[in-house]
Amino acid sequence: MRGTMKQTKGIIFSSALFKLLLLVAITRGATGKTLKYKVYEEQRVGTVIARLKEDVAGVLSKLPGSLTFRFRAMQRGSTPFLSVREEDGEISIGTKIDREKLCEKNVNCSIEFDVVTLPTEYLQLFHVEVEVLDINDNSPHFSRAIVPIEISESASVGTRIPLDGAVDADVGENSLNTYSLTPNNFFKIEVRTRTDGAKYAELVVMRDLDREVQQNYQLQLTASDNGVPPKSGSTLVKISISDSNDNSPVFDEQAYMINFLENCPLGTLIIDLNATDPDEGTNGKIVYAFSSHVSPKILETFKINPESGHITLIKKVDFESTASYELDVQAQDQGPNSIPGLCKIVVKVVDVNDNKPEININLMTPGKEEVAYISEGAPVDTFIALVRVDDSDAGLNGEVVCRLHGHGHFRLQKTYEKNYMILTNVSLDREKRSEYSLTVIAEDRGSPSLSTIKHFTVQVLDENDNPPRFEKSRYEVFKSENNSPGAYLMTLVASDPDLGTNGQITYSIVDVLVQGSPISTYVTIDPSNGAIYALRSFDHEDVSRIAFTVQARDGGNPVLSTNTTVLLTVLDENDNPPIIHSPSLRNHTAELSVWKYASPGQLITVLKVTDRDTGTNGEISCAIVGGNEDRLFVMDARRCELRTNASLEQAPREVMEIRVEVQDRGTIRLATGALFRLSLQENMDILPPLYPTGSSQAQLDLSLIVIISLGAVCALLLIVMVMFATARCNREKKDPRHNYNCRVAESSYQNHPKKPARQIHKADITLVPTVNGTLPVRAHPRSPSASPAPDRGTLGSKQSHHSRQSLNSLVTISSNHVAENFALELAHATPPVEQVSQLLSMLHQGQYQPRPSFRGNKYTRSYRYALNEMDKFSLKDSGRGDSEAGDSDYEPGRESPMDRLLGEGFTEIYAPDGQHRTHA
Repeated sequence: MRGTMKQTKGIIFSSALFKLLLLVAITRGATGKTLKYKVYEEQRVGTVIARLKEDVAGVLSKLPGSLTFRFRAMQRGSTPFLSVREEDGEISIGTKIDREKLCEKNVNCSIEFDVVTLPTEYLQLFHVEVEVLDINDNSPHFSRAIVPIEISESASVGTRIPLDGAVDADVGENSLNTYSLTPNNFFKIEVRTRTDGAKYAELVVMRDLDREVQQNYQLQLTASDNGVPPKSGSTLVKISISDSNDNSPVFDEQAYMINFLENCPLGTLIIDLNATDPDEGTNGKIVYAFSSHVSPKILETFKINPESGHITLIKKVDFESTASYELDVQAQDQGPNSIPGLCKIVVKVVDVNDNKPEININLMTPGKEEVAYISEGAPVDTFIALVRVDDSDAGLNGEVVCRLHGHGHFRLQKTYEKNYMILTNVSLDREKRSEYSLTVIAEDRGSPSLSTIKHFTVQVLDENDNPPRFEKSRYEVFKSENNSPGAYLMTLVASDPDLGTNGQITYSIVDVLVQGSPISTYVTIDPSNGAIYALRSFDHEDVSRIAFTVQARDGGNPVLSTNTTVLLTVLDENDNPPIIHSPSLRNHTAELSVWKYASPGQLITVLKVTDRDTGTNGEISCAIVGGNEDRLFVMDARRCELRTNASLEQAPREVMEIRVEVQDRGTIRLATGALFRLSLQENMDILPPLYPTGSSQAQLDLSLIVIISLGAVCALLLIVMVMFATARCNREKKDPRHNYNCRVAESSYQNHPKKPARQIHKADITLVPTVNGTLPVRAHPRSPSASPAPDRGTLGSKQSHHSRQSLNSLVTISSNHVAENFALELAHATPPVEQVSQLLSMLHQGQYQPRPSFRGNKYTRSYRYALNEMDKFSLKDSGRGDSEAGDSDYEPGRESPMDRLLGEGFTEIYAPDGQHRTHA
């Protein structure tokens, strides 16, 4: 029958209805987190429900368009009813879905799972709920094909007898809807509903029964659902009419409501029923029992005492699986034709916090379920795992708080309802820590609180984020020359903390030219261990120092590298003997001519010797080692100069041979010998020059070149200084500011108030010529008697003499009234003496007062004048005195024309004590 119904179902569902069955409802499309779909049960495998790529296009469009997204389902449970294709997120049926097996009688039946998008750098999490809709694929059916009922003929009209209930696995409108009974005149049925929604029928007596008229009735009881098309099931009710038993047992109450804690122990008394029957004897003895139509689940869970009516618990109850039970109990006496009394008991299971939270961690990791992998280069907020917590309890007992203990490197982010994501909180570094142990704790809010702990491991995968590192940026190695090719030089070691090929280092030498040859012809390096070897025998005289770069590269992708510099110093060995360049040798012999009458110490020749070695290996010493028994010749060991040591007139022979040896100072000394054949010559003209000519003469001593260069630089600087001084003097001559009229200055000074002036007489003036621009070395007297006073004629008679002076002249002014000495200096060519006399006459008349300039308790007075008829000249007044004398004799605040001209140039002061001062 069930197979026939399924065939009918397959014919009825048209393609249009099938599209309706795949109706999609995206309730949170804007956020892209929860997607809801509906599908009917019993669809064929491979039926497409939805394509996530299309439904979440709005969310994915906000991400970089160059990415190729993949979808991965994070399903719970062992049976994957639905499959998700990674390419486009197509959700299809993976296994045939039977709603009745999946959800039993639950009204709401759905398959929930999560889908994440890859790559994880742009991870998006979507919660998918696929509601499984019921189809009418199950017919109502009874547990028994024949239901026997015995009724006393004395049963009154309206007597009710419960009948077996039918069962329909479908829900909603497809579930059991009504009952019907074969039409007759004596019985009818009334349909009733239990607290759990299940419907059952009661047989009701409509007319008085008479056993003598009819003893048996057979009626068909049919149960029907409300599906399209409707389905039904039936059973045969056989009614037997028995003789009467006047009274039936009656319960104290017809219905009871009991609340029962789910954690009650076995044997707990649920209720103590009590029924009464006024009959006596066996007609009044009551037996309690469950009605025949109660479900087997009730019979397995509860037990009734037939004598006392005590109902006890024989099996643990679970609020999470069954929240309530409905028990139908009857009480029947032992008399003939007994009619039972009925009672309904509803047992409601009260939830207690007896279920720990459940933690489901989905790591998206193939293989080990307890290990998650993440790259150390992953950015912050990289997805690690999806966590779902559930608690079967209700109310506060089912509210769960989830926490993560992850060393601060990870955090728990709630996505929706009971789902969480574990994300990275910081950037990870495998070289610092390669593994983390994370603990997820789920705790409910019940009292007492229950918690669950689950551990898993996060392993950090290596990335090539560390270049190789040398201990030093520069290495030095020393190797003596004349080494054998292949000689070991040194080993460079670089470290790389990365793993595998990322930390596998290869060494190489960067190409560079050394004296025109590639570095690869000089040295080589072992690429695996960094050992450096010489490829040739080094010659210090050819190359004394080689600098090259060694590069260490790892095997990662991309390749990382680092460089270091190696400085190879080739140490010198004494492997080059000295070479004599001059005098010229032929077969190690030099022919030299010597004047026979040369005096002792006469230079014969100078040996020009070179040695390619350096240091002490290249230091040369020369010596005569043979043929000089008469000591006629001597050799300077350092300069290698061969000279005569005595007169050669008494030489025993005209041609003498001496053997000269040139030796270096190396540890193992090398020497070069030469034979000098000296021929005595009578005529000096035929002798060759003592010093070689040609290219040897062009070799100037280095110190001489330096001296000549410094002399040329000094001469150039001196010329520049002279030119600068000349130009400055020419500018001063042309400057009109220095052309003042002494008379104009004098007239402008008449308006100034002044004190009575001290008189200066002509007798106080003496013209003294300078010697080479300096004062004559003699005392300057302070009294008139110390200096004779020449008159005007004296000045005139000496005019021509002073005009011929190319240097300055000095005029010393002395006075009994003036305690200071005055000196008049002509700055350039000496002016006519009458002009000097004119100026001194003005001083004699006392028209100008000197202005003191104080330095501590000393003061110095200085005047400067420039006349139109003459070049610059300076009048100098130098003296010593205390400040009090200066204040009484002079007025520091008074300004004269001379003071106004004071800033026009420099003034030199010659004090009586011989000191030389300069004022600006």
